[in-house]
Amino acid sequence: MLCELPTADCRRSPLYRDALATTLSRHFPDCELLQSEDLDSTLQQLHGTTIDLLLLDLNMPGSQGLNGLAQIRNDHPAVPVVVVSGSDKNAVVQQAAGFGASGFLSKTAETGEIVQCIEKVLAGEQWFSAEALESSEEIALAERLGRLTPQQLRIFQMIAQGLLNKQIAYELEITEPTVKSHVTAILRKLELRDRKQLIREAQSLIQL
Repeated sequence: MLCELPTADCRRSPLYRDALATTLSRHFPDCELLQSEDLDSTLQQLHGTTIDLLLLDLNMPGSQGLNGLAQIRNDHPAVPVVVVSGSDKNAVVQQAAGFGASGFLSKTAETGEIVQCIEKVLAGEQWFSAEALESSEEIALAERLGRLTPQQLRIFQMIAQGLLNKQIAYELEITEPTVKSHVTAILRKLELRDRKQLIREAQSLIQL
């Protein structure tokens, strides 16, 4: 079994990462642990290695909240992802589920819960609080985001960063009319009225 640990805020909370690594090593002695520093290095590991389970910190540099999860699910849909977060608000759990995560762990989770979660996910099941998933509003938005193509998702992320169409076109080396076409498709797929609403929804995902 090959697992990748969340290392997003390791510089601020190294004790959590070390404790999690110790827990996994103790309860899953055959597990080889990999670590990455940001979203880019995580994607590189996923491209170059067969990962059985990814533990993803929502605060990972470059991840921009749930946008990082969305990109990982787009690029590597077969890799089960357990989201790890310091916030266990229902909205965060709901959107993580909607984006295709297989499980959710709060950083306050006890050892027994961590072990059960990983065992369930590796067995092909899911690990979410039933209470957190009672409301479907947040999940609906996340599921609609799953309809975006990888290029549309990148544009969505850039819009969340406040980039204009001209800037997006330059960064992606495409024409501005092409960007506008993608934005129109994004609005349609997300069932949003205009760019202002799109920006609001995109930024809300970053701020989780």
